[in-house]
Amino acid sequence: MNLTLKDKTSLATGIAWFAALLSLIVSVMLIVNYLQLKSVNPLESPALQSLVERLHDNPNDELLKENIRSLDLMIRKAYFTSQWQIRTGAYLLIFGVLIFVLAIRYLKSLRPGLEEMESIEKDAFLDKQLARKWLVYSGMTLFVVALGAGFLSNNVLDSYEPAIVAENQSASDVEVIEVLPVAETTLEVAVDNTSQEKVETQEQQAAEVIKESAPVTEKVEEPKAELVKAPVKVNAAIPSKEQWRENYPFFRGPQGDGIAFKTSTPEKFDVASGENVLWKVKIPKHGYNSPIVWNDKLFVSGADNNSREVYCYQASTGELLWQAKADQIPGSPAKMPKVTEDTGLAAPTMATNGAAVFALFGTGDILALDFSGKRLWASNLGVPDNHYGHSSSLIISKDKLIIQYDTNRGARVMALATADGSTQWETERDVRISWASPVLADVNGKEQVILTGEPLVAGYDPETGKELWKMDVMMGEVGPSVGYANGVVYAANEYATLAAIKLGETAEVLWEDSEYLPEVASPLAVDGFLIIATSYGVVACYDAKDGTKYWEQEYGDGVYASPVYADGKVYVLDMGGNLHVIKLGKEFQLVAQSSLGEKSVCSPVFANGKMYLRGFDQLYCIGK
Repeated sequence: MNLTLKDKTSLATGIAWFAALLSLIVSVMLIVNYLQLKSVNPLESPALQSLVERLHDNPNDELLKENIRSLDLMIRKAYFTSQWQIRTGAYLLIFGVLIFVLAIRYLKSLRPGLEEMESIEKDAFLDKQLARKWLVYSGMTLFVVALGAGFLSNNVLDSYEPAIVAENQSASDVEVIEVLPVAETTLEVAVDNTSQEKVETQEQQAAEVIKESAPVTEKVEEPKAELVKAPVKVNAAIPSKEQWRENYPFFRGPQGDGIAFKTSTPEKFDVASGENVLWKVKIPKHGYNSPIVWNDKLFVSGADNNSREVYCYQASTGELLWQAKADQIPGSPAKMPKVTEDTGLAAPTMATNGAAVFALFGTGDILALDFSGKRLWASNLGVPDNHYGHSSSLIISKDKLIIQYDTNRGARVMALATADGSTQWETERDVRISWASPVLADVNGKEQVILTGEPLVAGYDPETGKELWKMDVMMGEVGPSVGYANGVVYAANEYATLAAIKLGETAEVLWEDSEYLPEVASPLAVDGFLIIATSYGVVACYDAKDGTKYWEQEYGDGVYASPVYADGKVYVLDMGGNLHVIKLGKEFQLVAQSSLGEKSVCSPVFANGKMYLRGFDQLYCIGK
């Protein structure tokens, strides 16, 4: 088809006007959307908050619960549809402007031919220099404003600054950190293979033994923190698979997937009467990390603006054996980062390999201590830019400490040598900020570290840090870690989706569902079942293979603590401190229900035939 010069000019002019009109319409829509988001906060719904407040007064009002659920679902869909429209609009705007520019350049290339044809009236759009420049400058200004509005709208969560900060925190709080180097030392520690570690001396009591004594408040002597020029090297044997499973070394158990390899686990207790409560003790400083246990030693951490601390208790008696401060660490911030009250500075659960215990705080400080409380090494990973506070927990693969560090300023996963804290590898991640934790998975006989964030769920080689696969399925502020069983990864997040990802030569999505989605609690996959616990109080059970829902159960309090499986039962601890023990199966069957009498967001822990629970204030040992 041969087009004349006039035909080409008309076609190019039409395309230019169409692209200009498209860009104008999209620009106006993006600017209007930005102004709407600035006037109405999409993170908060007054109507939903009002209904929730009414529910506190009428906790048994089923119609009100259904209205809350429907409104919440509508808000989710509207918000994320808006986010999709913003992203699509930004791309359309870029596309429209690009087509407009190309059409104008093509018209300009035809201009010499137009000037030679006296019979053709010249186009004012091409000839009037002043009008053309004014139009171009105005159009470019509108384009820049609209594109900026689009990206600002799209990143509204990143710019969110919570008003609530940690207790007693103010902008003027400044901690002066003085670095005091000491001489280099060496230390060799071997893994203790005994089933129970005996403690020969008990000089001070920190536990309240039920029915026998009142709470003890005496100070426990702290091991002196030593900051070394070169870290103390820990030469420790790597625990066997059986040793990992005999203990409870990480968040959500020996693989980080919510499965405790225990039998005859406690089911019921009563704090008021002391029934099956072997001991309880008040933890000196607050923290949202769950306990970890190795033989007869239990570890938790706590923090405030004054100090960050690690506590070691005797698991059998509740005696506080020692406490150690995370201080005098090079690179540690002088002023504490802003964190919200529901995250704090001690949210990450620690990790242990039986020779040392490793702790990470919201300041980015990480340290290793031996089982007597002596510091082995310490460093600062960089203060995490996190508008709630860093909460990703630690996990260990062989001799490497794995750290997920997804912040507003960049995302990465890294491995430090457990022996001396040296960086073994570090891999950048193409995701936004997240609060999830690493999970270890046996995939076709080889271990992988599986992480989740927006938008990717991905697997990494723990030896090299190489990304092995990734799947673009997630969105939003990702808090739940993944579940894993039989070669399938289960990733979920509130306002997003629940996705089952089959691993093989290539990763593929088996099924998805969006009825019940967790905000914080991680999915639990075990024995062909999948358990989901939500922040609005619903616990649901699915067929792990195809997503068929078997049952759902609603409670008055939401769930932040990740469910844990032990001895054929699922343990769900809600935010009200109520423990629900459910028999795993196709039909809902409640085994037992007990209450701590205080709030809790920490997952249950099982070791030594006992169950350990952490409330907001107290640490409990449950058993017979």
